[in-house]
Amino acid sequence: MATLLVKNIHTLVTMNAERREIADGALFVRDRVIELVGTTQDLPQTADEVLDLRGRFIVLPGLVNTHHHFYQVLTRVLPSAQNGSLFHWLQSLYPVWANLTPQAIYTSAQMAAAELMLSGCTTSSDHLYIYPNGCRLDDEIAAMQEIGLRFHASRGSMSVGESQGGLPPDSVVEKEDDILKDSQRLIEQYHDPSRHAMLRITLAPCSPFSVTTDLMRESAALARSHSGVRLHTHLAENQSDVDYSLETFGTIPGDYAESVGWLGSDVWHAHCVMLDDATIQKFGETGTGVSHCPGSNTRLASGIAPIRKMLDAGVPVSLGVDGSSSNDTGNLLQEARTAFLLARVRDRDASAMTARDILEVATLGGAKVLGRDDIGILAPGMSADFIAINLDRPQFAGALHDPVAAIVLCLAHSVDYSFIDGRNVISEGRLTTIDQTRLIENTNQLAQQLVS
Repeated sequence: MATLLVKNIHTLVTMNAERREIADGALFVRDRVIELVGTTQDLPQTADEVLDLRGRFIVLPGLVNTHHHFYQVLTRVLPSAQNGSLFHWLQSLYPVWANLTPQAIYTSAQMAAAELMLSGCTTSSDHLYIYPNGCRLDDEIAAMQEIGLRFHASRGSMSVGESQGGLPPDSVVEKEDDILKDSQRLIEQYHDPSRHAMLRITLAPCSPFSVTTDLMRESAALARSHSGVRLHTHLAENQSDVDYSLETFGTIPGDYAESVGWLGSDVWHAHCVMLDDATIQKFGETGTGVSHCPGSNTRLASGIAPIRKMLDAGVPVSLGVDGSSSNDTGNLLQEARTAFLLARVRDRDASAMTARDILEVATLGGAKVLGRDDIGILAPGMSADFIAINLDRPQFAGALHDPVAAIVLCLAHSVDYSFIDGRNVISEGRLTTIDQTRLIENTNQLAQQLVS
């Protein structure tokens, strides 16, 4: 059983029940699971692998990203989609995404994961809902197994095309029987409900404007027939989303979700910018989760989700960078800072959100939304997922009065070290699992081919 010791940590942020922050901290890991947490002098002094962070490093639990569309890395900042709101933006990009290939899915997934990992993410979900030209969710799964990111793979779907009153072109939708059959296959082939699992499957019909109510209900029933399979979709992203729900279903998005069985502690919804107060209360009472995507919501002018109100109502809230074409970046540290600032702006209250509040959302909140009791905390028995950031950087100079808050307010753009499942996946700011330079080159080539 291999052991790992990380010692001489300037500040160790545990996120445990006491929210303990340890000066001169240390972690001792055995067989990929944290065994001891404390001060350097109180922990063993040797291990099979030792990382001495003597100097000024802060160590935190790995951040958790709960909403993304990895393939969109290939269509960042397209001129036709730079200045439109959600529906215009989607309609501009669907024809381009119809050209995706399995290799494009694989490479874009690795590029998105690399960007996330370099910004502190150790666990991510991804929502892949478009499958042209032989693309499969398996392509993403293979990419994640190579790069080493803890992964919740969401089998997304679209079944209602333009001819049926939906938003996507008919050419990129699937038959619902095929969707359910493939969902069953993926669960049986890949889903791991065990503690410390590196791979789990989620069922994720894309949105109310791209699937039928039958698919929503049947997906929920299928997920709930298997242990630990969760449900995810977009909900109440902007006013057009609300208008579509009213016109098509005769109800607001929150009531629609309830009517198809999409409330509960095994469900989380992305965006939720336009949730009404009654729905927020229901989400809190049922444990229904939310993935807050502030970068994308501002980029598409969708609005600012009321996350302070959600948190006060007991709603599990997490962070998502959303697709790389609607955010144009996948930096989870930056997403935390944006969420922190917008919560204050929305409520016009400088105390509406603290730096530690948003770090909890980015770690503990993400773990709860994904149904994990093994990540988000640095404590005995938890998975060895953690990040280290060097505080001896220009943006932290003069900020050591409170290095924990400085991570949010002063914005570290990247991490120096990252461990996932006890494996060193980033060392001195570079990925150790793949060739970063070649990945960037391949991504740029595929992006050009896709668009042209």
